[in-house]
Amino acid sequence: MKALRTFTQVLAMTAAVGLAAPIATALEAPVTQTALTQAALSPADAVAMLKAGNERFVEGDMLQRDLPGQVEATAAGQYPHSIVLGCIDSRVPPELVFDQGLGDIFSPRIAGNVVTPELLGSMEFAAAVAGSRAIVVLGHTACGAVKGACDGVEMGNLTSNLAHIHAAVEAVPTTSGPRDSSNSEWVNDVAEKNVSLTVAKILQDSPVLKGLVDQGKLTVVGAMYDVSTGEVDFLD
Repeated sequence: MKALRTFTQVLAMTAAVGLAAPIATALEAPVTQTALTQAALSPADAVAMLKAGNERFVEGDMLQRDLPGQVEATAAGQYPHSIVLGCIDSRVPPELVFDQGLGDIFSPRIAGNVVTPELLGSMEFAAAVAGSRAIVVLGHTACGAVKGACDGVEMGNLTSNLAHIHAAVEAVPTTSGPRDSSNSEWVNDVAEKNVSLTVAKILQDSPVLKGLVDQGKLTVVGAMYDVSTGEVDFLD
């Protein structure tokens, strides 16, 4: 098992070899995030770490972490580099699909990876107070919430949840096949559109997060996870 490395050890190693890249991305071994490693990252660095983690996940070459050691290392505080707003789907756990450890990411989850005022408040804390550098809205193929929205499902409190996806349903035309959940291609197109609209809504409804983006301290991007391959495709 690769050893957990403290910031002091990482700093000494990077100084010894003259690495200019951000500390947390410079090493093969997992590094528990600290205030100093987080501060060394740009928004682009944070996204790059997630992309690299998904590549490891797909290749089956995930980092071996000392999780009890990370529990101890993060007991006094947390400094996650990113926020992943994901769906509750059991096949898409952000920490696994991005190969991240304890203290690396905030991972709020809700059916359909939509955004609500409560989630916006959580992300404002994560970015403005806890210092995260990136927000990734992570949708996925074959999304049950999107299928429900496409079929006009109404059921208890789920009704208001799915209402957040209706704009995406209306925005995506069908080139062939029915406009319902039996049309898997259309469902996936709606899921991707829902991600894009959620990214836009975050920036529209949160002056706090938009301000951080304008200052170059934060990026907000969308991505789609393929449940059949494990790959994450970041959207332009």
